[in-house]
Amino acid sequence: MGTHRRPRPAGRTRTAVLGAAAGAAVLLPTGSAWAEPGTASLDQVKAKVDNLYEDAEAATEQYNKVNERAGQLQDQAGKLQERLAAQQTKILQLQDSLGALAAEQYRSGGIDPSMQLMLSSSPDEYLQKAGFQELAGGQQADALRSALRLQQSIDQDRAETAAKLDELEQARTTLSAKKSEVQGKLAEAGQVLAGLKAADRARVLGDNQQAASRSSARGQTYTGPATGQVKAILDFAYAQLGKPYKWGAAGPNSFDCSGLTQMAFRAGGVGLPRVSQDQWNAGKRIAKADIQPGDLLFYYNDLHHVGIYIGNGKLLHAPRTGKNVEIVDMDVMPYMGAVRP
Repeated sequence: MGTHRRPRPAGRTRTAVLGAAAGAAVLLPTGSAWAEPGTASLDQVKAKVDNLYEDAEAATEQYNKVNERAGQLQDQAGKLQERLAAQQTKILQLQDSLGALAAEQYRSGGIDPSMQLMLSSSPDEYLQKAGFQELAGGQQADALRSALRLQQSIDQDRAETAAKLDELEQARTTLSAKKSEVQGKLAEAGQVLAGLKAADRARVLGDNQQAASRSSARGQTYTGPATGQVKAILDFAYAQLGKPYKWGAAGPNSFDCSGLTQMAFRAGGVGLPRVSQDQWNAGKRIAKADIQPGDLLFYYNDLHHVGIYIGNGKLLHAPRTGKNVEIVDMDVMPYMGAVRP
């Protein structure tokens, strides 16, 4: 995630440099054109890269939400199709059980639109109009009545299945668009970084690489006072330190921000939704002064970033593309609030 700095006062000369740097950051040339960038221009490049990564993460959470919905629709459509198959088998069995007269009447009018209209209010009324008064109390009438009702159910399930499949197709189209959006933002950030010399690239990616390396070093363990579920959550989270951020990932070898929190809480026996904005609504809101280890902390106005509070003002999170799961100060990003699931 990007850092947020207080702007420095700018004189006329500095303002001109900043303006030129802002333009250069949009279409950043490669090679020697950036061999000796000034501090002001690097600030502009860093701000651009940070914004691109933040935009990519926001799009990632949108992708995750659509992907989650697509999975739900796929499951629902599959169950409906299984039910349809069972219903078709049942109606064939019912038709076989009808006598010749009832079967003929059903075949000639059972699926006609006008019959469906009559059936919409009462299969019994249809039986009376169709001349089955003499069968009203018999087994044939009962079998036909069951078949007609089952046909109604089949038609309803077919319509619902078709609607689910249409929605699934739309979700997949949206999913593809969100994937392209994420990839485009990351590619643009990569192009900007590729135009920098190695030393300048390191400055843009992080002002203190050694500290970042220490905060994401593997092998660290939680040693705080938490017990029970919270300790299980934090133990899992600590075990992921140093693993790379990957958009759309929820383990075991890489994570995005909400994928990490979801899997950590699952390790503690707590179910969380997949997306950060939904996780915001998955528990009790906690005042900043009252947060405890294991609480979820949320960032940015659209709540597109989430991490786990570990105590002593520290946050464990999966930051963004190009970085690893790490521990940082909890106020390194624009803080929005805390939730205790």
